[in-house]
Amino acid sequence: MAATEYLGIDIGGTNVKMGVVNSETGQISNFYSHDSVSWRKSGHFEERLGEAIAIQLIDHKHINKVGIGLPGMINLARTMPIEITAIPELNNVPLVEILKKRFPAVDFYLENDANAAALGEFYFGEERIDESYIFITLGTGVGGAAIIGKKVFTGGRGNAMEPGHTPSVNAKVLERNIGKNELLDMATNMRKTFTEPTQLPDDGTISTTGLVAAAAEGDVLALKIFEKVGELLGENLCHLVAILDINLILVGGGLSASFDYILPSMTQKLNQWLTKYHAQGLTIKKATLGNDAGLLGAASLCF
Repeated sequence: MAATEYLGIDIGGTNVKMGVVNSETGQISNFYSHDSVSWRKSGHFEERLGEAIAIQLIDHKHINKVGIGLPGMINLARTMPIEITAIPELNNVPLVEILKKRFPAVDFYLENDANAAALGEFYFGEERIDESYIFITLGTGVGGAAIIGKKVFTGGRGNAMEPGHTPSVNAKVLERNIGKNELLDMATNMRKTFTEPTQLPDDGTISTTGLVAAAAEGDVLALKIFEKVGELLGENLCHLVAILDINLILVGGGLSASFDYILPSMTQKLNQWLTKYHAQGLTIKKATLGNDAGLLGAASLCF
């Protein structure tokens, strides 16, 4: 693939990030970030987005493809967001049609952000990976994607691979057990009854960074909390591995900093429930793109 440049856009509930991506090196230039809230409050989110794109394209007239990752569900034709919980103003807005009308010489590609990030790992990850893998994002919620034969698996109606919305313990779905806020609630509750030495505060101010830092120092309670997260995630992943028959799992997202501490219990649950066939050769790795995953993934939609 000859090197060329595409514009990648990562739309999130907090920020909209965009940059020009070199298809060969993954180098990002002309990086730009804007808070999503002010665009939402304007009542013209898609117009503000169009203005930001216009500024990028003025400087890069050779760019004719733009990839956009969105945190939610998209129609099967990949032209319109249909359920973006963090930015409901975009629900059922014909986004590609609006942008194409403003930029007729440019092609636009929409995708769920977890799907985009998963594809980004294939093209820009630190090491070459198999053509098929499961990608899990741990952050505010729990997202997922599957790349099968180099392509995003979208399911029958376009929105497959939502592990965070599947049943878990406590009569809740998975992300209502181990999403960021739920993880901190779990930690606070476990701290109340923990009597051994721990560096975690007992005043309700535990943070995710504090949890990871404590676990890194061998704090028993922090390790117990991540052990529980690993168990719940591992039980959920058993379903995906058995159904999709994929033996590589990548874990990304903001909470993937806890990867080393959730891996043992996650692996134990996978080995407990999977058949010998599915458990043998199963590899679980931390995703490598970090904060750039969404933007690089969005650009990779243009390939």
